Amino acid sequence: MLQSSPRLRPRLQTASAVGAVALIALGAAPAVADDGSSAVMTLGKIAPIEGVKPGSTFDAPVTFTNTGTAAANKVWLSYAVTRGLSHTELPSNCIRYEIPSFDEAPSKSEAVCKFDQTVKPATVYATEKALTLKALDHALYDRLRVTVETSEPSLGDNASEPVRGTGPAVKLVEQPGATPAGPRDNQHPDWDAADIKVTADNTADFAVASARANGAVGDTVALSVKFTDAGPGWVLRDGNVSVTKVRIKMPAGTTVTKAHGYCDKVATGTYECGTSQSWVDEGKGETYTFSLRIDKAVPGAKGSVALAGESRPFDKNTTNDTAPITLDLTGGGGSTSGSATPTADGDLASTGSGATLAIVGAAAAAIAAGTGAVLVARRRRATRR
Repeated sequence: MLQSSPRLRPRLQTASAVGAVALIALGAAPAVADDGSSAVMTLGKIAPIEGVKPGSTFDAPVTFTNTGTAAANKVWLSYAVTRGLSHTELPSNCIRYEIPSFDEAPSKSEAVCKFDQTVKPATVYATEKALTLKALDHALYDRLRVTVETSEPSLGDNASEPVRGTGPAVKLVEQPGATPAGPRDNQHPDWDAADIKVTADNTADFAVASARANGAVGDTVALSVKFTDAGPGWVLRDGNVSVTKVRIKMPAGTTVTKAHGYCDKVATGTYECGTSQSWVDEGKGETYTFSLRIDKAVPGAKGSVALAGESRPFDKNTTNDTAPITLDLTGGGGSTSGSATPTADGDLASTGSGATLAIVGAAAAAIAAGTGAVLVARRRRATRR
């Protein structure tokens, strides 16, 4: 699981790994002729796909070249998509199956098409009809991984039962006017893969909720702070980063005795929290739990929670980017809460968050009956290409 920066656990999740898992035949060898020549599959350039509308369909055109010196007798094309995309009707020479989220890779859907055709050297090929994909309502930052290979791919132990397509079978056709792909290294000559970013014209609303704890001076109490992606889009980040970060400032007069595992102390009473993965589904998020000891009643104490970290150009609603933390004092005390507004804060820059943000709150004071002591309380925060 991802933890907050700077303690993000090492991950093998590059942009390629996020988009999908390559389908590589276990123990397969390249197609080699008796004279030592072999077929080498090389994909053509595939541009990023941008601005697709949720609910719409779009084509995924793919070309490849046999850059080797021998013909291939069979070829498989695989299309893997992350959860904001889906396959439409598939040809009958294709199968589809689902791979659930595992380790640090999001769930995906795979379509594999088999072509029992001779693929000649130095010739560019494409399917006679491009595969069509659909952008779902929660599409935003998605990935398409295309693989071409001369060995039948392995489904893997966690894949669902394959379902065969029902549409008319498609063939590979030569592209005489196309420029053949150039040669590449031969570390895996029987397959080649490319990862393509697919960006939808959609938004996602990151939000933090107000938090409340109660107890008497001397008590250790539980405090839970929530971050949620209110959608409609899910968010997938590139690489080893949290989806967002949440900065939590505890009320004065309290001490954190146990912090959440995704949170780092960045200043006295202030914590920055990351997310468990490099993506967050719509309607999901994180809950950060703390054990908080109430040491003393501090007049004017303020608490807050605020979004920080990576930029969020997809999030158009900033009204729920901050929230208060309220501490209700029992045993003759009162309660106050601080409201937070972003200002300059050197702590964010020093932790490498890439954003400068501070939490300031205003608190109301209540006079405790019979003591004349002023007691106060406070507020805020939430987090993970």
